[in-house]
Amino acid sequence: MNKTMHWLIATLWMACATWAQAQGMSPEEQKRVFADAEQVAQSGPAAIALAQQAQLKLPEGHTFVPQPQAQKLLNAMGNPGSDPRLQGLIFPKGDGQWFMTVRFENSGYIKDDDAKEWNADDLLKSYKEGTEAANEERSKMGVPALEILGWAQPPQYDVGTHRLAWAMSSREKGAPAGAEQGVNYNTYVLGREGYFTMNLVTDLKQLDAHKPAAHTLLAALNFDEGKRYADFNPSTDKVAEYGLAALVVGAAAKKLGLLATLGLFLAKFWKIALIGLAFLGGPLLKLFRRNKAEV
Repeated sequence: MNKTMHWLIATLWMACATWAQAQGMSPEEQKRVFADAEQVAQSGPAAIALAQQAQLKLPEGHTFVPQPQAQKLLNAMGNPGSDPRLQGLIFPKGDGQWFMTVRFENSGYIKDDDAKEWNADDLLKSYKEGTEAANEERSKMGVPALEILGWAQPPQYDVGTHRLAWAMSSREKGAPAGAEQGVNYNTYVLGREGYFTMNLVTDLKQLDAHKPAAHTLLAALNFDEGKRYADFNPSTDKVAEYGLAALVVGAAAKKLGLLATLGLFLAKFWKIALIGLAFLGGPLLKLFRRNKAEV
């Protein structure tokens, strides 16, 4: 590891030490987490196999952190627990102020018929109700409650590619009306045995600027032959108990006992700047200092 990377990791460690202790992670443990992630990080262009289901052709200018280091990074950022679906994290190099989570859900084949008739207002209402229920679990975990404000982008499904995208804006419950809003830009690609989610975490103000990156990465993930949506065999294959709309409103998560995970990745912008230091280098130092002062 070069001297510059040593310095970046040390800076990140010191900046996050107080928060890490609040999450039950000692400064030494957090320093180890970021150093371990730097050691295993893969830089694009690279072909990355995911869950024995698909391949991600990671473009140049991006970094991929695999498991288990990816989960440990999320824990260090204040997202508790362990998610067996998580495959890794993607970070941009340069000035990009975002990161992306990559997961695979072994749900079975999801029928997409309901996409033809869903109502965005009804979906929004269901999502808000689901988040209110999830807030009870979040409180038990010591995680702040969330308030769903509305669509940052209503659900859009491409029947030809079996890709879905939507975004919801949120903030911590009880925060002032002018408080900074978080957003997850959620993208999905359906396969024969389940689906991948590639969720872009950024600040709401930055969403439009970073949407192209999300779609570039979504297009770079393709199921292996035999695992594609078109390879479905109705005689032998498992069919999911829920449809496409459930992926939007969170009913699928509730059915799978994952209600408490709703919204855990609506990270604040300054957290993204901090995590970026370890992988993006000096250009984010100025941004980090500014956002630290604003928190």
